[in-house]
Amino acid sequence: MSQIALPLSVADPDRAVRIVVGGANRAAIAALAEPSDWPYRTAVLVGPPRSGKTLLARWFASSGHGEAIDGADRWDETALFHRWNRAQEDGRPLLLVSDADGWRIDLPDLRSRLGGSIQLAIAPPDDVMAGELILAHAEQRGLQLAPAAADYLVPRVTRSHAAIERVVAEIDRISLERKLPATMSVWRDALEAVQGPEQGRLL
Repeated sequence: MSQIALPLSVADPDRAVRIVVGGANRAAIAALAEPSDWPYRTAVLVGPPRSGKTLLARWFASSGHGEAIDGADRWDETALFHRWNRAQEDGRPLLLVSDADGWRIDLPDLRSRLGGSIQLAIAPPDDVMAGELILAHAEQRGLQLAPAAADYLVPRVTRSHAAIERVVAEIDRISLERKLPATMSVWRDALEAVQGPEQGRLL
């Protein structure tokens, strides 16, 4: 398991966040780092909410690899088709990020072009990555979280990027509200607040 620093913006390259690299996103990140291998100079990136798609798109664009369009599934399809054509003419790779679960494209020309492009996907995190995400979110918040927290939370938290982020945010909120360190009682209460009673989750 590893982490990479991704700049939040081109204008402020010194500001960075850490994104955990694991089985869920390693293949997609490797492909983003080598856009010269993309068919038709275009890639489509999909993944569940809060899985780092936007951060990867910002990193891709700011690193000079090519152009990135976040939320491409909400764009006008004719405008996207023109961007695809421009990528072919200029030789500049184009990354399209979709939030849709099963992006339906009505414009036949765009649908056929993107169908031949490389398709990249971020999957839900496995146990190892979930533990790293818990600690990374805590670090980003300045939350002091013992390594044992991950051992306790991983078997109990819903296996999704968004759920992990919500649970860590709730741990932070409860700890601040009670003016207490984030110990096991706080971890347990945060899980219950976000996901319901533990008995119901483990049945």
